[in-house]
Amino acid sequence: MIIVIINYSNVADSVTDPKLSTSRTQTSLKKSLQLGFPLLMIASTAMADVTLDAVVVTATRTERRVEDTPVRTEVISREEIEKTHARTLKDAIENIPGLQLREVHGKSGYELSLQGLSSDQVLVLIDGLPIAASTGSTVNLSQYLLSEVDHIEVIKGAASAQYGSSAMGGVINVITRRVQAGFSGSVAVDVGSYGGQNDSGKAWDAGTKHGQFRLEGGNEQWRLRVSGDTLDDAGFAVKPQDWSRQGDASKRQQFGSKLSWLPQANSEVWFEASRYLEDDVQRYQQYVPPKQIPQEKTETISRDRFVLGAKSRFDNGTRVQLQLLDEQYQSLGQEYSQNFRVSQRDFNQQLNHLSAQVDLPAWYGQLWQLGVDWRKERVSQSVNGVSEFYGDKRVSKESRELFAQNDIFIGDNWEVVLGLRWQDDSDFGAHAAPKIALRGDIWESGDWKAVVRSSVGQGYRVPNLKERHFLFDHSSLGYMVLGNPNLKPESSNSWQLGANIALSKQFSLDVNAYLNQVKDLIQVDEVNAVQNNGIAQYTYKNIARTETRGLETTLDWRIFKPFNINASYTWNQSKDLNGGGELTRRPAHMARLGFDWKIVEGSEFTLRSRYQSEELISSEHYSAAWTTADIKFNQQINKNIKAYIGIDNVSNVQRDFSNQNDFGPISGRFIYLGTAFAWGN
Repeated sequence: MIIVIINYSNVADSVTDPKLSTSRTQTSLKKSLQLGFPLLMIASTAMADVTLDAVVVTATRTERRVEDTPVRTEVISREEIEKTHARTLKDAIENIPGLQLREVHGKSGYELSLQGLSSDQVLVLIDGLPIAASTGSTVNLSQYLLSEVDHIEVIKGAASAQYGSSAMGGVINVITRRVQAGFSGSVAVDVGSYGGQNDSGKAWDAGTKHGQFRLEGGNEQWRLRVSGDTLDDAGFAVKPQDWSRQGDASKRQQFGSKLSWLPQANSEVWFEASRYLEDDVQRYQQYVPPKQIPQEKTETISRDRFVLGAKSRFDNGTRVQLQLLDEQYQSLGQEYSQNFRVSQRDFNQQLNHLSAQVDLPAWYGQLWQLGVDWRKERVSQSVNGVSEFYGDKRVSKESRELFAQNDIFIGDNWEVVLGLRWQDDSDFGAHAAPKIALRGDIWESGDWKAVVRSSVGQGYRVPNLKERHFLFDHSSLGYMVLGNPNLKPESSNSWQLGANIALSKQFSLDVNAYLNQVKDLIQVDEVNAVQNNGIAQYTYKNIARTETRGLETTLDWRIFKPFNINASYTWNQSKDLNGGGELTRRPAHMARLGFDWKIVEGSEFTLRSRYQSEELISSEHYSAAWTTADIKFNQQINKNIKAYIGIDNVSNVQRDFSNQNDFGPISGRFIYLGTAFAWGN
């Protein structure tokens, strides 16, 4: 959502109404309306103070304190992004409890999995609007840089009632900074080294170079922001003297601007434009008896994103928002064998999305929300001028959706949220996805408070264009994936039950159990691959009944003022209920440990550690368990200047690249240092 601060004290006062059941209900409604429109960002510090005053929007599509949301919401704050020196969206979310990162097949980048559900089933949003998938299905988390980001919100479990198709496993919503009045800005630069694995072979060369800037300002009516971010990675190799490079070389750049017009205190109109550019180079070898033949793949990517939006609040408390998105994504991939080009792949995608939402004023202890979404995707892909779609040069799909939500306050301590979305898809017809969520304050004594949350909802996802139509040819890598036009939509039932106990800002314990039952799960049929001239041919299939279940626990503990600990553990079990086997690439155990120590004023030491148990790769092979740790140090030199240094993967844990079933960390130890300068607001 687009952000601006407005005082709503008068609106809150108008909530006191004999139609509302209790004083506690009136207080809750006042809080919601005081947050009101637009959003006042007080981002939580994910691994510092245990803050319950963070304001989030993703759980109910309305502004709520994170403590008051009926759906558990996890927040990665701007402070956390800066203290861990995250450069991409992948870096920013890698410490989320229970989140698994995986490499995108055949690409330079990462996708995610939540609660045992894959990246195709987790919706990634920027300010509530979708971002184009880099392969026609999966969002590449490495393709979004962070100069404009305020914080990131994560909800887990089926959210199709709020966000439609592809939100079966949850939602990652990136919230950008609001544009401030006055004049302010920031600049940051850093350089890093892979040590002896630098592509140059010289340990003290710069393996990566990163820089970003942000400038913004204006008055009470007009405000403008421009920003830029670049990340130049030379790649790395276990043996730099050899041809093959295990870490791809990439140069990523992102430039953006936003213009806001606030004609009056309760209205805003804005326009955003951004451009993302990427150049990747992969180097590997292919065995052609009797020798290894050098191979190279290059990919040039561009993404142009435009958003036009408006929102307003009327005197009676009604709030209206409208957003229109146009995004163009293009990729040109070229493959070379011994310096001769052997193929060229052109991929083009256009995404259009219209979203309108109306929030009605409080009525008999209820807050009603109504909305409509329209979305259209068009995709084309060709190799050497020949379409990779069956019989068509371009394929498309369109959906029209209506949604409604009723937030009901019951007595002093309970709240129920009812949601329903109706979706009409151009290829699969109509479908309705309901959800009900419950939140209750079950105990409060002094600064101690206990809250229970539960939800039951249906997830729904239509097969994407890639899964149905692509002839995805990666013969140079030894495989190809054929689309299946007969796929059925996926559907799921999701149960979430959790509780939180908190002591002010000193201690917080979250426990959440989940069960996701998925019907017609879509995944690559790895068992029945067909070999053709040494190339493995895979296709997609529906698995009739699958299930993921698990338990998530998270502890935040501020031992005393300079120290803070954050720890989490996730247990997950994923099964094919028809075949009786375990689903692949879903580890049973994951853990996170974070530690922050403010040594003296302005000096802070940070530790982030991750553990992942072994995971099933195929019916007979597992990838081994692994543990990594990152350490960071930040030194505030004066009011405006900060210096920092970090070591990622301190213990240099790295996969065995000769073992095709090893999916441990790709990069080994990485050391970097940098500085940042900020002024103004």
